[in-house]
Amino acid sequence: MIVALLYLILAGTYLLVIPVAVLFYLKQRWYVATSIERTFMYFLVFFFFPGLLVLSPFVNLRPQPRKIEV
Repeated sequence: MIVALLYLILAGTYLLVIPVAVLFYLKQRWYVATSIERTFMYFLVFFFFPGLLVLSPFVNLRPQPRKIEV
């Protein structure tokens, strides 16, 4: 029973908790990241791809509209 609970906790962390943190990190740093940091971002997306795929229908990362001043 404890082993099943441990697997459930690890699966939930891998599929939900860490991908949410990765998405917030990507949203904050995407346009200002250096090349080394961008490589790290690509690694995170590759490593946590199943969790990001699970969350993708619920996430909207479209850029905010620009305000044009006249």
